[in-house]
Amino acid sequence: MADGLRVLVVDDHPLFRFGVSTLLDAEAGIEVVGEASTGVNAVEAAAALRPGVVVMDLHLPDLSGIQATRHIVTASPDTGVLMLTMADESESVFAAMRAGARGYLLKDAEPDEIIRAVRAVARREAIFGPDIANRVLAFFNQPTASEPVFPELTGREREVLSLIAAGHSNSVIATTLCLSPKTVRNHISNVFAKLHVADRAEAIVRARDAGLGRS
Repeated sequence: MADGLRVLVVDDHPLFRFGVSTLLDAEAGIEVVGEASTGVNAVEAAAALRPGVVVMDLHLPDLSGIQATRHIVTASPDTGVLMLTMADESESVFAAMRAGARGYLLKDAEPDEIIRAVRAVARREAIFGPDIANRVLAFFNQPTASEPVFPELTGREREVLSLIAAGHSNSVIATTLCLSPKTVRNHISNVFAKLHVADRAEAIVRARDAGLGRS
């Protein structure tokens, strides 16, 4: 994949852009086919040159690197984008990944690390600098609250549905939840409408399949 790898370098700082381009162009099997200094120019150059990898800064005139990445990847899903930036905030990292970038390095990365990252992105691998990788792992290792079953229902509606699934009548549900019979009927009507079920029996099947109403 590295053989004949075409790279577009995008950065609004001429000296840094020149340095990255020189570094990559000196590598066997890598050819820097173009440079761009703005987000709009990056999108246009990517469309015209069809590089295998775009090395993208985050902060650019006009379009941001994230916006440019989204445009480039949408137009050419096979193009890999490696973010090479000073921005190390978690929000920037995850926004870049959501936009379609495959890698994220900081500008203080060693030259061989940049070269290795470009080749990895060309192979469709995801790659991060050490600090960024630790942050990504920490994010995904955080405990998350499990999403409730039937999230379209309110908490009270789930309580009513659970009691229906347990086989209780409206009067028992009203007593259990300290509600009036009319309020219970209203909750049941809302549950049926939100779950798109025709009757109580169908609601019970849906609820029990989801684990509600079981002792």
